[in-house]
Amino acid sequence: MLSWQDILLYSTKGNPEPDKIVEKTEAEWQQLLSEEAYYVTRQKGTERPFSSDSCTVFEPGKYYCVCCDNLLFDADEKFDSGTGWPSFTLPATENAIAYNADTSHGMRRVETVCNCCKAHLGHVFPDGPAPSYLRFCINAVALKKAE
Repeated sequence: MLSWQDILLYSTKGNPEPDKIVEKTEAEWQQLLSEEAYYVTRQKGTERPFSSDSCTVFEPGKYYCVCCDNLLFDADEKFDSGTGWPSFTLPATENAIAYNADTSHGMRRVETVCNCCKAHLGHVFPDGPAPSYLRFCINAVALKKAE
């Protein structure tokens, strides 16, 4: 099981190999995505907390990257963190997500990005529920759910 120590190592020593690599020009991303999805995923923005009902919907399904359809999370790992963003305890696979050290805004955090297309997803923290104790705090607009 993925641990906080694994994530810290990935964020400093290098991430797992992705299953595929998806590259597009900025113009292609802008044409493909909504304005808000482009802002969040390609410009490392953040949606307003509680701006999506995705935080409180707990139905079976899979969550994919809105940019490249990479499988990111399973709904079985979703939980209500009370933060205003959808939260998950583990990614769908260990190589679905890449991790970057983030010292922006005067904080030390670990940014999560899609490992295939490098779309900004959100951040991961070591304060989630057992057994992983991880909280993947993800912008809803960066996700696409499939039943």
